[in-house]
Amino acid sequence: MPPRIWLILGVLVAFNIYAGARVIARWPLASQHLTVSWLIVLAILALQLAAFFGNRLWFADLAQREGGEAMIVAINWVSYVVFGVMTAFVAMVFAVDIVTLIWKKVAPPADMVDFDRRTLITLGALALGTSALGIFQARTGPMVKRVEVALRNLPKAFDGFTIAQVSDLHVGLTVRRGYTQNVVDIVNGLKPDLIALTGDFTDGAVDDLAEHVAPLGELKAPHGMYFVTGNHEYFSDPMGWIDEFARLGARVLNNAHDVITRDGESIVVAGVTDWSTRALPNDHASDARRAVAGAPEGAPRIILAHQPASFEDCHAAGCDLQLSGHTHSGQYFPFNLLIGLFHRFSRGLNRFENMWIYVNQGTGYWGPPLRTAVPSEITLITLRQDA
Repeated sequence: MPPRIWLILGVLVAFNIYAGARVIARWPLASQHLTVSWLIVLAILALQLAAFFGNRLWFADLAQREGGEAMIVAINWVSYVVFGVMTAFVAMVFAVDIVTLIWKKVAPPADMVDFDRRTLITLGALALGTSALGIFQARTGPMVKRVEVALRNLPKAFDGFTIAQVSDLHVGLTVRRGYTQNVVDIVNGLKPDLIALTGDFTDGAVDDLAEHVAPLGELKAPHGMYFVTGNHEYFSDPMGWIDEFARLGARVLNNAHDVITRDGESIVVAGVTDWSTRALPNDHASDARRAVAGAPEGAPRIILAHQPASFEDCHAAGCDLQLSGHTHSGQYFPFNLLIGLFHRFSRGLNRFENMWIYVNQGTGYWGPPLRTAVPSEITLITLRQDA
C-alpha cells in the first residue's frame, strides 16, 4: 500500500486506542472487564476500516452479486458515520483531558469516579448529538450563498455577471446520483451566466461513478461550464475524469484560460490544476502564469484553483479573483473551529493584497456524512464594478 494509506491507518488506530483507553479509564464497568472492552474497541475500529480499505480489499466479490452494491453502500454509510462520531469524540476527549488535567491540580473533585463518569456521559451525548445534527445537515443538501465581489477594471458590460460555483461534491459511495441531481436543479434554477466547478468531484473510478456524476451534464449557463481538477481526482484516474467532464460539456482548464466577451468587452476565466501537482514533471504541474499566458492585458482575471494554497501563485500571475474549495471549512464540529490553523484562507471571501479569494465550503462532503454547523453550499458570485 502507498505510504499515505499506511499513515491514515496509523492515525486511525492511534485515535481508537486513545479513545478506548480514555473511555475505559472513566467507566468503572469497562475497566473491570478489560478483555471485552478492548474487543468492543477493536470492533469499532474494524467498522471504520471497512470504509477506508474495504472497497479496495474486501468488497470486490460482493459488488458482483445481486444487491451487492446496495450492501456496500450501506456498509460504507455505517462505517463513515462511526468514523465521524469517533473523530468528533476524540477531539472532544482530548480537549477535556487538557482542561481537567489543570482542573484536577487546581481544584480536584471530591469524588473522582463520579466526576469521570459524568464527564464521559457528557462527552458521549455531545458527540452523538452533534453527529446527528451533522447527518441531517449533510443530507439536506447545499444552501445557496450569494456573494458580491467588486473587481478593479471590471467592464460595465460585466457588472452584475453571475458565476455559480460548485466545489467538493465528492461523488462516491454515500454521495450518489440523487444528490448530484439536486445540486444541478438548484444551480440551473439560479440561471447563472457561468458555472465554475472547482475540483474534488469524485472519489473513485470513472467506470464506477460515471452514472452518479452524469446529471452534471444538464448544467446550463450562457457562457459555459468550467472545470479544474482537485487533489481527489488525482487519487483515482485524473485523465479519465478530465475526459469525462469534457464529455459532460465542461471546458477543462488545465493551466489554461478562455476569454469571455460581452458587448465588445472582455474578462478572462482561467484555471490551474490542483496545487498538489506542482512538482509533476509534465503539463499537469500547477502553474498560474502559464494559465494566463497570452490573456489580454487589462481584462480582469478570474482563476479557478481547487486549493486556496494557490493564492500566491495566482496573485503573482496578476489574477483579480481566485475561486477555491478544498477545506470544507472543517466540515463538522469541532474541526470547523480548528481548520483556520491549517489554512490561511479556509472559508468565505478573503483579501490578499489586491486579489480576492473566495473559498467555497463544499457542495457535498468527504467521508463522514456530517456537516455540523458547516452547511454545504453552492455559491452565486455576482461581479460588480469597483466604485
